[in-house]
Amino acid sequence: MKLALFNSQSFEEKHFKQTIQEYKNIQIDYFSESLNAKNAVLCAGYDGIICFVNDKLDASCLTELSKHGVKVLFLRSAGYNHVDINQARKLSLPVYRVPAYSPQAVAEHAVALLLTLNRKTHKAYLRIREMNFSLEGLVGYNLNRKTVGIIGAGKIGRVFAQIISGFGCKILIADPVPDTKLADGIQARYVPLVELLKSSDVISIHCPLTPETHHLINHANIGVLKNGAVLINTSRGSIIETHALISALKTASLGGAALDVYEFESELFFADHSSEIIQDETISRLLSFPNVLVTAHQGFLTEESLEQISQITLDNISDFMKNGPESVSENKL
Repeated sequence: MKLALFNSQSFEEKHFKQTIQEYKNIQIDYFSESLNAKNAVLCAGYDGIICFVNDKLDASCLTELSKHGVKVLFLRSAGYNHVDINQARKLSLPVYRVPAYSPQAVAEHAVALLLTLNRKTHKAYLRIREMNFSLEGLVGYNLNRKTVGIIGAGKIGRVFAQIISGFGCKILIADPVPDTKLADGIQARYVPLVELLKSSDVISIHCPLTPETHHLINHANIGVLKNGAVLINTSRGSIIETHALISALKTASLGGAALDVYEFESELFFADHSSEIIQDETISRLLSFPNVLVTAHQGFLTEESLEQISQITLDNISDFMKNGPESVSENKL
């Protein structure tokens, strides 16, 4: 089976090339480009594609892929909001995903963002590099006894809750499916979203992007956040309405934001733009705030995650080769 892998990065290629040795009759060609309708012609002659979160698999792209003979889509992610699933079904294009890969990686990155933003270690590092040993402006606060709100208690949210409980935090959880065992284990309470927003010193987002969670944090409710609260988002950028976030930062009602994802990241992330004039004024405005920390969707980026992503993706390919479109794999959407 011949496949094209888009948005290829050297650190991913290494793991795929190592893991593929365990499989027979699978050939992967690597493309650094993001896949979209305009360059879908690159897929001519391939049986399937392996894509990432910033490939634009809308209706027009999927139609082009089908025209060029593509029979199946393999996602290197758990999220699939970048894929028009209804159109894929109309075109009889099965879609596989990697439903879970090292939830510890993303949860630990969320904690790292929180600690960095709070204790300002990124600023301290830069100061020391310039031989500035002043402590002015570096005051943080103890996480112990602070209230941490967790939006979404799936696999990643659960790990985050377990880690943050070790700091002695009070934990609130907003999730449509409460789990009493989780709550009892970490001494957490399930509460409605509005109560969580009003009561939390720190809010960490771990829910998937769906029509219901799109702009879950928005102009209408960001104003109810506790004065000085901090927002952490390692989930999907569009869960936060970015312009509402900027408005809250401008009024200084929000204590800060640490983002590993960004609502309009598809044109920026996973590429080097250091020699370009960035046309995205929204990201420029976000980065102008001293209490905003942004990383480029690297929460998943650990050796363990990369190993699991390559392994599960190749397992999905093997399953399709054996069972075809009639596969009943739990990884198939």
